[in-house]
Amino acid sequence: MESTPNLIHAGPKSPGRRKFLTATSLVAAAAATPNIASALVNQTSSSSDADLPAGPARKIPIGVFDAVFPDLSLDQMIDKISGWGIEAVEIGTGCYPGDKHCQVTELLSSPAKLQAWKKKFDDRNILVATLSCHGNPIHPDPKRAERDAAIFRNTVLLAERLGVGVIVGFSGCPGGAPNETMPNWATYRWPPEYAQILDWQWKEKVIPYWKQAAKFARNHGVHKLALEMHPGFVVYNPMTLLKLREAVGEAIGANCDLSHLFWQGCDPLEVIRMLAKQGALFHAHMKDTVMFKDNVAKYGVLNFAFDTKGLAQASETFRAVGYGHSASTWKDIVRTYMEVGYQGILSIENEDPILPGEVGVQRALYVLKNVRNEILGITT
Repeated sequence: MESTPNLIHAGPKSPGRRKFLTATSLVAAAAATPNIASALVNQTSSSSDADLPAGPARKIPIGVFDAVFPDLSLDQMIDKISGWGIEAVEIGTGCYPGDKHCQVTELLSSPAKLQAWKKKFDDRNILVATLSCHGNPIHPDPKRAERDAAIFRNTVLLAERLGVGVIVGFSGCPGGAPNETMPNWATYRWPPEYAQILDWQWKEKVIPYWKQAAKFARNHGVHKLALEMHPGFVVYNPMTLLKLREAVGEAIGANCDLSHLFWQGCDPLEVIRMLAKQGALFHAHMKDTVMFKDNVAKYGVLNFAFDTKGLAQASETFRAVGYGHSASTWKDIVRTYMEVGYQGILSIENEDPILPGEVGVQRALYVLKNVRNEILGITT
């Protein structure tokens, strides 16, 4: 197995940015550049710099997804991230991320409590940029589906009151037939029964639900539903995202979490440019993936490790930004977000089994601040 990358101990007294950019060239994944765009949009994925808007680069706010702080109270979390210089937050409102820092029903029932909640962030100049309710609202268990759909609707209502324009989540995954009780993630259309599964899922479950959900969101002033392209759900890559967008409308866009696209062989810059051209780039998770080349050669890419016990045979695992791909790669990524006019935040999500919790967030923050400063020409 390819050895786990050496950890870079980044801190306020660490080497300068140029030295850092060299030092963090850890285990760069060799990613083939696929033709990502589908016939749905009649466009190839290639893009030249001439296609990008001209103008000064926007200083994209660096934020954090609050689900990484499950043991901190709201006040403790705000104190910590404010001290780190975090500029924005993505707040979980239920389902998989939980609602530790945002009890939605309580805030909806009391304008005073909602105002006090929001003021905690305002007082520290932290932008509440997005609300996240990653769940499965088309789960074959009707109770589970309705629970997650209700959380989505309440999240929309909260976003309306807060003036938050982006909600982040998953597309969900139904069963493969009307009477199934567990999700059935089908991706390949052969043998023929798998084509039948996919056709039934999209026609009977996926498109009808998201048409209704998008209409509900629009009626409450929310026009951007940022779906994370995640394995296990019907939207798992740019093509399936654009398929749903074509069927439902412009409310459907991407939470561009590159950690799920690196191992699929996507070129991150091509994905960002293509989604931006489609007007579908709504949110960005900042999370890396390291590829263990020896194991990829032997086992392929469908062999993910979620904890350190599985690393010996893993083909890849999540890492903090800069610990799967070099800091220079992330500099190119951030620059491309700026070039395409991305209007969201760079939201750090840490699921690194080697640098868990707060440590991974701090390491990712260090990389992102440094590469952003390099791009903007900030030397202090």
